[in-house]
Amino acid sequence: MYSRSRNSAVQRARDFLAARPVYLDTETTGLGGWDEIVEMCILDHDGTPLVNTLIKPTQRIPLEVVRIHGITDEMVREAPAWPDVWPQVATVLRGRQVGIYNADFDLRMMTQSHRRHSLGWQDPGMQAFCIMRLYADYYGLGRWQSLEMAGSQCRIRLPNAHRALADTLLARAVLHHMAGLPVEPDDE
Repeated sequence: MYSRSRNSAVQRARDFLAARPVYLDTETTGLGGWDEIVEMCILDHDGTPLVNTLIKPTQRIPLEVVRIHGITDEMVREAPAWPDVWPQVATVLRGRQVGIYNADFDLRMMTQSHRRHSLGWQDPGMQAFCIMRLYADYYGLGRWQSLEMAGSQCRIRLPNAHRALADTLLARAVLHHMAGLPVEPDDE
């Protein structure tokens, strides 16, 4: 069972890569139902940043969250708000395969950020896939692994920095590793 699941994960990783996906990661004000995005990065298939921005939330960033990602209220004070960032994000995502490590979380934060700004959710027509779920099949224990753990298990040199750009690069590298391809953006 382990090798069939792993072989399937390898093939799905290759199929996703053949579609030249973009990669997305967010940092947020927390994990709850009213939290929202404070940083977003979207990388093109080759690792080039298409969106990489701080985002001013409607609420303060709790100190316990600042300790994780290092993004402070001061850092986002002059950043654009979600309604200002969304049109560019929607354009970049429209019609694309989008690789996300823990897709359920980031997609939920996007809809919550819409709600916090009284925007109706606008599906950009993307096809999101979860790299974390795929990695669980690849790793073979049926358990989800943190991005940091996946990077370590794959012996990827990129850090899990809890910042959107670094984490998006690491998620991309994990997908490349599963497919048996070079993991660094400049290795291609």
